Amino acid sequence: MEKPGKSDRISDLPWDVLNSIIVHLPLRDAARTSVLSRKWRHKWTSLSQFVIDDKCFPYSLPDKARWGEVRRIFDQVRSNHSGPIEKFKLAAYCHPDHSDLDEWIVFLTGKGIKELILQDFSFIRRFKLPSCLFSCPQLICLELHGCIFKLPPTFRGFNCLKRLQLTQVSIISETLDHLIHSCPVLERLTLLHIDHLAILRIHNPNLKYLKVDSEFEDLSLESSPLLASVDIRMIPMAGRTVCRQLEEGDFSNLIRVLSCLNGIKKLTLSSYFIKFLSNGSIPERFPTPLSNLLSLDLKEVRFNSFKDVAAFFSILRSSPNLEELIISVGHSNEVFRPVVDFLKEQCQYNFFFSHLKVVRIRGLYGTRPEWEFLKLILAHSPVLETLTIVKYGNERVPESLLLHVERASANLKITSLTL
Repeated sequence: MEKPGKSDRISDLPWDVLNSIIVHLPLRDAARTSVLSRKWRHKWTSLSQFVIDDKCFPYSLPDKARWGEVRRIFDQVRSNHSGPIEKFKLAAYCHPDHSDLDEWIVFLTGKGIKELILQDFSFIRRFKLPSCLFSCPQLICLELHGCIFKLPPTFRGFNCLKRLQLTQVSIISETLDHLIHSCPVLERLTLLHIDHLAILRIHNPNLKYLKVDSEFEDLSLESSPLLASVDIRMIPMAGRTVCRQLEEGDFSNLIRVLSCLNGIKKLTLSSYFIKFLSNGSIPERFPTPLSNLLSLDLKEVRFNSFKDVAAFFSILRSSPNLEELIISVGHSNEVFRPVVDFLKEQCQYNFFFSHLKVVRIRGLYGTRPEWEFLKLILAHSPVLETLTIVKYGNERVPESLLLHVERASANLKITSLTL
């Protein structure tokens, strides 16, 4: 409690200074400042940033009961807040009341919100976003979970939006296309578990980072020249085939989708998307090399599929400056003879991974195609520094076996592990 005659220097600080201090506290601790004195009773409710996460609740509190605590925070802030709210983040596993959430979003839009982040709800039924959210020209960051996304006729774009993440959001392809096109300074786009997208068009001149982990039938990345990091996992759509028949004269998916990524530095692709890319005629290399690509991460590669192996080799041959290669191997005990012959044939070519320094291969089963691939990497990587091999089962890849394989690098360290 305050003592008469004593100067309270902290309480007398300007509010912008106090705000910059208190926003760095967890919200639960910020709220506890209300017991310091009468002056502090409602100070926390006027913060410019609010982060409601798991730290705000006892671990034993059920998700439905958590929403009661969230609503109590809402009520106190709405009753006492003055000034702008620049950031609001709700990242607590809770079961929200849709009407409460709707009212809160309306309140935030009136407060000049710049960062709105909604994550990790424990419900499936999706809620409709209030139309006022689409009239926030100052939004810089928007992350939404479990909502229905429909653009109102009055939507004129998010001219300041740099980061957009949609998770388990109901949105149609045309709406998503229009949204991406209407964010002229968008730099980061993340699409997680979006259902039943038809053609996914990612056309944005300022986009630098893209992550997709969703259902879709086709993908276009044209008109996004600044893309530097792309991570794509294609989820199979029930009852539909990934490989539609290409017409005569069509470009293969591999060239049509990836050859426009002239500035790409890091590329991550999943097994099902590699299968999609392998549809059509696979060239030995791209018409224009991916000269900026430094890191390639291929997940669940199927070494028993000739077209999949040919597709990722086309990417490897088209990446002259690649420094890091990460591969996880998809489950398969089959040995497809054409794959073995293809990999042996690659060993005969006079091409090298001239800048490759780091290779990590996870989940080896010990099949012949995997072994031929390892031999190829060792024989064609003159500056390779580290090779990490992680094998399924209780036995590691014998180091004695690797010692007798031709190596192009004199300074190679090999680490063999088991899962």
